[in-house]
Amino acid sequence: MKYIALPTNEIRQLSFYLAMEEYVARHISEPDCFFMWQVEPSVIFGRNQVVENEVNLEYCRANNIKIYRRKSGGGCVYADMDNLMLSMVTDGDQVGFTFNRFVTLLQSVLHKMGIDATSTTHNDIMIGDKKVCGTAFYQLPGRSIVHSTMLYDTNMQHMLNAITPGPEKLEKKGIQSVRQRITLLKDHTQLTLDDVKALIRNTLCDGELMLTSEQVAEIEKIEQGYLKSEFIHLIQ
Repeated sequence: MKYIALPTNEIRQLSFYLAMEEYVARHISEPDCFFMWQVEPSVIFGRNQVVENEVNLEYCRANNIKIYRRKSGGGCVYADMDNLMLSMVTDGDQVGFTFNRFVTLLQSVLHKMGIDATSTTHNDIMIGDKKVCGTAFYQLPGRSIVHSTMLYDTNMQHMLNAITPGPEKLEKKGIQSVRQRITLLKDHTQLTLDDVKALIRNTLCDGELMLTSEQVAEIEKIEQGYLKSEFIHLIQ
Protein backbone atom coordinates (compact mmCIF):
# COMPACT_ATOMS: atom_id res chain seq x y z
CA MET A 1 0.00 0.00 0.00
CA LYS A 2 1.36 3.44 -0.95
CA TYR A 3 1.25 6.35 1.47
CA ILE A 4 -0.09 9.49 -0.22
CA ALA A 5 1.84 12.50 1.09
CA LEU A 6 1.29 16.22 0.67
CA PRO A 7 4.17 18.55 -0.28
CA THR A 8 3.70 20.69 2.87
CA ASN A 9 2.72 20.02 6.48
CA GLU A 10 0.00 22.66 6.40
CA ILE A 11 -3.11 21.69 8.37
CA ARG A 12 -6.15 22.14 6.17
CA GLN A 13 -9.86 22.11 6.88
CA LEU A 14 -11.71 18.83 6.84
CA SER A 15 -13.28 19.42 3.43
CA PHE A 16 -9.84 19.31 1.80
CA TYR A 17 -9.15 15.79 3.00
CA LEU A 18 -12.54 14.53 1.82
CA ALA A 19 -11.70 16.00 -1.56
CA MET A 20 -8.26 14.39 -1.40
CA GLU A 21 -9.90 10.98 -0.98
CA GLU A 22 -11.92 11.61 -4.14
CA TYR A 23 -8.92 12.83 -6.09
CA VAL A 24 -6.84 9.80 -5.13
CA ALA A 25 -9.71 7.46 -6.03
CA ARG A 26 -10.22 9.06 -9.45
CA HIS A 27 -6.68 9.93 -10.51
CA ILE A 28 -4.07 7.85 -8.67
CA SER A 29 -3.52 4.50 -10.35
CA GLU A 30 -2.03 2.71 -7.33
CA PRO A 31 -4.42 -0.12 -6.35
CA ASP A 32 -4.05 0.56 -2.61
CA CYS A 33 -3.52 4.02 -1.14
CA PHE A 34 -3.51 5.30 2.42
CA PHE A 35 -3.06 8.60 4.23
CA MET A 36 -3.62 10.14 7.66
CA TRP A 37 -4.82 13.58 8.60
CA GLN A 38 -5.71 15.82 11.52
CA VAL A 39 -7.99 18.85 11.70
CA GLU A 40 -8.90 21.72 13.96
CA PRO A 41 -12.14 21.11 15.94
CA SER A 42 -14.78 19.86 13.48
CA VAL A 43 -17.92 17.75 13.35
CA ILE A 44 -18.50 15.48 10.38
CA PHE A 45 -21.87 13.81 9.85
CA GLY A 46 -23.08 11.11 7.46
CA ARG A 47 -24.80 11.58 4.14
CA ASN A 48 -28.21 10.49 5.43
CA GLN A 49 -28.23 12.42 8.69
CA VAL A 50 -30.18 15.59 9.44
CA VAL A 51 -27.65 17.97 10.98
CA GLU A 52 -30.13 19.64 13.33
CA ASN A 53 -30.98 16.24 14.84
CA GLU A 54 -27.37 15.19 15.42
CA VAL A 55 -25.36 18.33 16.17
CA ASN A 56 -25.60 20.96 18.88
CA LEU A 57 -25.39 23.90 16.51
CA GLU A 58 -25.46 26.52 19.26
CA TYR A 59 -22.50 24.92 21.04
CA CYS A 60 -20.54 24.58 17.80
CA ARG A 61 -21.21 28.21 16.94
CA ALA A 62 -20.03 29.38 20.36
CA ASN A 63 -16.86 27.27 20.22
CA ASN A 64 -15.87 27.75 16.57
CA ILE A 65 -16.39 24.10 15.68
CA LYS A 66 -16.92 23.64 11.94
CA ILE A 67 -19.52 21.21 10.63
CA TYR A 68 -19.28 19.16 7.42
CA ARG A 69 -21.28 16.47 5.67
CA ARG A 70 -19.41 13.54 4.16
CA LYS A 71 -20.56 11.36 1.27
CA SER A 72 -20.25 8.13 3.26
CA GLY A 73 -22.88 6.83 5.64
CA GLY A 74 -22.54 6.23 9.35
CA GLY A 75 -22.89 8.44 12.37
CA CYS A 76 -21.75 11.83 13.57
CA VAL A 77 -18.09 12.24 14.61
CA TYR A 78 -16.17 14.96 16.42
CA ALA A 79 -12.53 15.41 15.37
CA ASP A 80 -9.65 17.59 16.53
CA MET A 81 -5.86 17.65 16.50
CA ASP A 82 -5.67 15.09 19.30
CA ASN A 83 -7.24 12.27 17.32
CA LEU A 84 -6.34 10.73 14.01
CA MET A 85 -8.28 10.44 10.76
CA LEU A 86 -7.36 7.53 8.49
CA SER A 87 -8.24 7.10 4.80
CA MET A 88 -7.78 4.09 2.52
CA VAL A 89 -8.59 4.09 -1.18
CA THR A 90 -8.54 0.73 -2.94
CA ASP A 91 -9.62 -1.02 -6.11
CA GLY A 92 -12.89 -2.92 -6.24
CA ASP A 93 -16.43 -2.52 -4.99
CA GLN A 94 -16.89 -5.31 -2.44
CA VAL A 95 -18.14 -3.41 0.59
CA GLY A 96 -17.91 -6.20 3.16
CA PHE A 97 -14.47 -7.33 2.02
CA THR A 98 -13.07 -3.79 2.04
CA PHE A 99 -14.48 -2.98 5.47
CA ASN A 100 -13.11 -6.22 6.89
CA ARG A 101 -9.69 -5.69 5.34
CA PHE A 102 -9.36 -2.16 6.67
CA VAL A 103 -10.55 -3.01 10.16
CA THR A 104 -8.23 -6.04 10.25
CA LEU A 105 -5.28 -3.85 9.24
CA LEU A 106 -6.00 -1.37 12.01
CA GLN A 107 -6.42 -4.18 14.53
CA SER A 108 -3.01 -5.50 13.53
CA VAL A 109 -1.46 -2.14 14.43
CA LEU A 110 -3.14 -2.15 17.84
CA HIS A 111 -2.04 -5.74 18.41
CA LYS A 112 1.55 -4.64 17.72
CA MET A 113 1.05 -2.12 20.52
CA GLY A 114 0.04 -4.94 22.85
CA ILE A 115 -3.61 -3.92 22.84
CA ASP A 116 -6.24 -6.66 22.60
CA ALA A 117 -8.49 -4.89 20.10
CA THR A 118 -11.59 -6.54 18.64
CA SER A 119 -14.13 -5.53 16.01
CA THR A 120 -17.92 -5.46 15.78
CA THR A 121 -20.41 -6.23 13.04
CA HIS A 122 -20.74 -2.45 12.61
CA ASN A 123 -17.01 -2.23 11.72
CA ASP A 124 -16.08 -0.49 14.95
CA ILE A 125 -12.83 -1.31 16.71
CA MET A 126 -13.20 -1.96 20.41
CA ILE A 127 -10.90 -2.13 23.42
CA GLY A 128 -12.86 -4.17 25.90
CA ASP A 129 -16.45 -3.02 25.59
CA LYS A 130 -15.59 0.52 24.52
CA LYS A 131 -15.17 1.98 21.05
CA VAL A 132 -11.82 3.46 20.04
CA CYS A 133 -12.30 3.63 16.27
CA GLY A 134 -15.26 3.81 13.87
CA THR A 135 -15.32 3.48 10.09
CA ALA A 136 -17.44 4.58 7.15
CA PHE A 137 -17.43 3.71 3.44
CA TYR A 138 -18.46 4.92 0.02
CA GLN A 139 -17.75 4.05 -3.59
CA LEU A 140 -16.73 5.65 -6.82
CA PRO A 141 -16.68 3.70 -10.11
CA GLY A 142 -14.26 0.83 -9.59
CA ARG A 143 -12.87 2.26 -6.36
CA SER A 144 -13.70 2.05 -2.67
CA ILE A 145 -13.03 4.67 -0.01
CA VAL A 146 -13.05 3.72 3.65
CA HIS A 147 -12.19 6.20 6.37
CA SER A 148 -11.89 6.03 10.10
CA THR A 149 -11.53 8.13 13.24
CA MET A 150 -9.01 6.80 15.77
CA LEU A 151 -9.48 8.29 19.24
CA TYR A 152 -5.98 8.76 20.59
CA ASP A 153 -7.12 11.70 22.71
CA THR A 154 -9.78 14.37 22.28
CA ASN A 155 -11.36 17.42 23.85
CA MET A 156 -14.00 15.49 25.75
CA GLN A 157 -16.03 18.57 26.57
CA HIS A 158 -16.37 19.38 22.88
CA MET A 159 -17.17 15.79 21.97
CA LEU A 160 -19.85 15.47 24.61
CA ASN A 161 -21.48 18.81 23.86
CA ALA A 162 -21.08 19.04 20.08
CA ILE A 163 -22.61 15.69 19.10
CA THR A 164 -24.21 14.18 22.20
CA PRO A 165 -27.92 13.43 21.69
CA GLY A 166 -30.41 15.00 24.04
CA PRO A 167 -31.26 13.45 27.44
CA GLU A 168 -34.39 11.79 26.09
CA LYS A 169 -32.47 9.93 23.41
CA LEU A 170 -29.80 8.89 25.88
CA GLU A 171 -32.39 7.54 28.29
CA LYS A 172 -34.01 5.49 25.54
CA LYS A 173 -30.68 3.85 24.78
CA GLY A 174 -29.82 3.41 28.44
CA ILE A 175 -26.62 5.40 28.01
CA GLN A 176 -25.69 7.96 30.63
CA SER A 177 -22.94 9.59 28.60
CA VAL A 178 -20.85 9.21 25.49
CA ARG A 179 -17.81 8.72 27.73
CA GLN A 180 -19.23 5.40 28.87
CA ARG A 181 -19.18 4.12 25.28
CA ILE A 182 -15.76 5.25 24.04
CA THR A 183 -12.17 4.90 25.17
CA LEU A 184 -9.00 6.83 24.32
CA LEU A 185 -5.96 5.09 22.91
CA LYS A 186 -3.61 7.12 25.13
CA ASP A 187 -5.07 5.28 28.14
CA HIS A 188 -3.83 1.94 26.75
CA THR A 189 -0.33 2.75 25.49
CA GLN A 190 2.86 4.61 26.36
CA LEU A 191 3.25 5.70 22.72
CA THR A 192 2.75 9.33 21.77
CA LEU A 193 0.39 10.28 18.95
CA ASP A 194 3.40 10.78 16.66
CA ASP A 195 4.64 7.31 17.64
CA VAL A 196 1.25 5.84 16.76
CA LYS A 197 1.23 7.63 13.40
CA ALA A 198 4.68 6.24 12.59
CA LEU A 199 3.65 2.72 13.61
CA ILE A 200 0.50 2.83 11.49
CA ARG A 201 2.41 4.06 8.46
CA ASN A 202 5.28 1.60 8.83
CA THR A 203 2.87 -1.30 9.35
CA LEU A 204 0.45 -0.57 6.51
CA CYS A 205 2.59 1.11 3.84
CA ASP A 206 5.61 0.06 1.80
CA GLY A 207 6.27 3.26 -0.09
CA GLU A 208 5.27 6.88 -0.62
CA LEU A 209 3.72 8.88 -3.43
CA MET A 210 4.19 12.63 -2.99
CA LEU A 211 1.50 14.76 -4.58
CA THR A 212 2.61 17.74 -6.65
CA SER A 213 1.46 21.33 -6.16
CA GLU A 214 -0.59 20.93 -9.36
CA GLN A 215 -2.37 17.90 -7.92
CA VAL A 216 -3.06 19.81 -4.69
CA ALA A 217 -4.64 22.57 -6.78
CA GLU A 218 -6.93 19.96 -8.39
CA ILE A 219 -7.92 18.71 -4.95
CA GLU A 220 -8.78 22.27 -3.97
CA LYS A 221 -11.12 22.45 -6.96
CA ILE A 222 -12.90 19.28 -5.81
CA GLU A 223 -13.05 20.74 -2.31
CA GLN A 224 -15.30 23.53 -3.50
CA GLY A 225 -18.05 20.94 -3.92
CA TYR A 226 -17.79 20.11 -0.22
CA LEU A 227 -18.13 23.77 0.67
CA LYS A 228 -21.57 24.04 -0.91
CA SER A 229 -24.55 24.36 1.41
CA GLU A 230 -25.56 20.70 1.18
CA PHE A 231 -22.19 19.60 2.55
CA ILE A 232 -21.14 22.29 4.97
CA HIS A 233 -23.23 23.92 7.66
CA LEU A 234 -21.88 27.45 7.95
CA ILE A 235 -21.65 28.76 11.49
CA GLN A 236 -22.15 32.52 11.50
